[in-house]
Amino acid sequence: MVDDYDVIDFLHTLTEAAVELLDAQAAGLMLADQRGNVQVVASSSEESRILELFELQHEQGPCIDSYRQGRQVTNVEVLEVERRWPGFSAAVETSGFTSVHALPMRLRDEVVGAMNVFLARPGALSEENVALGQGLADNATIGLLHERAVKEKHLLAEQLQGALNSRVLIEQAKGVYAERHQVEVSVAFTTMRALARHTGQPLLLVATQGHRRHV
Repeated sequence: MVDDYDVIDFLHTLTEAAVELLDAQAAGLMLADQRGNVQVVASSSEESRILELFELQHEQGPCIDSYRQGRQVTNVEVLEVERRWPGFSAAVETSGFTSVHALPMRLRDEVVGAMNVFLARPGALSEENVALGQGLADNATIGLLHERAVKEKHLLAEQLQGALNSRVLIEQAKGVYAERHQVEVSVAFTTMRALARHTGQPLLLVATQGHRRHV
């Protein structure tokens, strides 16, 4: 990975691309930490982030299954969600999504996470879109498992753990910004991300500097 590789921004771009290309309404991404526990790292909206947090809270849902089994979980409609993941189903119904999907982030035998895709429209995720979504997840996986990380497995673990640790600080910073400026959390994050891109600084640096200044 190059020195200025911004993992968090890269993964948020992945979720946004998934929403646009798959005609979906939301997407989110989970990565595994050094102990194999998955955590939310990126999402296309605040709604999808909250929904993924429900998955983690109840330890059930499409993304959890996709990561653990290393396989696709696609076109699971609301009634089926209730049967398969009862603790997660109430959050899905409240969100207004009609079906849920998850694609593993996998390279050969190594699974580093999974990507959730949520639809709030009639109809299924087509085979073509499933293949396209898996292609996005595969490309992101290859990006994470770059040659340097493959040669030095501890480097990969440190980079993924760093991304998870960075996410905690970014979440704190956007909460402070939202409270101070009385805006939605999603607006706070968009503002922080735009500033990072405008100044050429990593998102984590913008978040930590803003947090120290109380944004």
